[in-house]
Amino acid sequence: MDIQLRDLRYFEAVAELGHVGKAADQLGRTQPAITKAVQRLEDAFGSALFERKGRGIHLTAVGEVLLARARMLRGATEEALREVGDFARGNAGHVRIGSGPIAAEHVLPEICNLLLAEAPETTIEITVAPSLVLRERLREGAIDLLIGLMPEPDDAFVSRAIVEDVVVVAASHHHPVFDLPRITMKSLLSWRWVLPARSIPSRQWLDAAFQSHGLPLPTAQIDANSIPLLPRLIAKSELLSFLSRHTLAAGRGSQHPLREVPLKEATLKRRLGVTYRREGYLSPAAHRLMALLQERGERLFNAGRGDE
Repeated sequence: MDIQLRDLRYFEAVAELGHVGKAADQLGRTQPAITKAVQRLEDAFGSALFERKGRGIHLTAVGEVLLARARMLRGATEEALREVGDFARGNAGHVRIGSGPIAAEHVLPEICNLLLAEAPETTIEITVAPSLVLRERLREGAIDLLIGLMPEPDDAFVSRAIVEDVVVVAASHHHPVFDLPRITMKSLLSWRWVLPARSIPSRQWLDAAFQSHGLPLPTAQIDANSIPLLPRLIAKSELLSFLSRHTLAAGRGSQHPLREVPLKEATLKRRLGVTYRREGYLSPAAHRLMALLQERGERLFNAGRGDE
């Protein structure tokens, strides 16, 4: 079976855009050229890769499998080119970092500055997104390192712990919840909340905590997919939220500091670390960045909490 990488690239564009014409425009090719590339792949596999639905086209089951493999193959090809290029140039290379919001705020700027001070020619690409999204990008080879929540054990990944992260219920400094004689899970339902999107692991854990006590879910008046936005949304209101202690510590010197609502049943403990693909290529820059994270990461995470 003779398959050209170019055909796979054309197929991937059609799959992502759902339209041959749009793929042709993006790639700077003619529609017939794109169509012939897809036909060559279909002939090679003996199966249709797309099916028409309404005015658009969608992947068949075989097409879905090929798309996943095409992405992995493209990532492996790019890694091979990067590795050879780094060796040929003898430089520190390029590192692609995927970071969760907590690490992006508390660690990434300083770590990048330290890396650039040692290797000024290094280039860095940063993507900030939820850890679940970044995990898939890491699996596909779109990023080199994931700095954030450590994933469940997976043979495809290697993870190194950096620091424990504790997520707690938070409120404005003068919130009436602190006037209660006893704070319980049920009493927290007296107020509305500002919460991360339901796809965020901390939100899923909080919902499960209320359900495990036979209680309804907290009422989210505001859903936000930006974790750094949450503290500002509750600072001047009677809304509650669910935030990392690192985030609370960072706001202690602000005009409207937040307070932790002490409740063991609503306290989530988890590990933050750096994760990479077991079989993936890591540039010299990526290796050095990991070393810096192991050496300085915990101190940087805890700097705002006055733990030094």
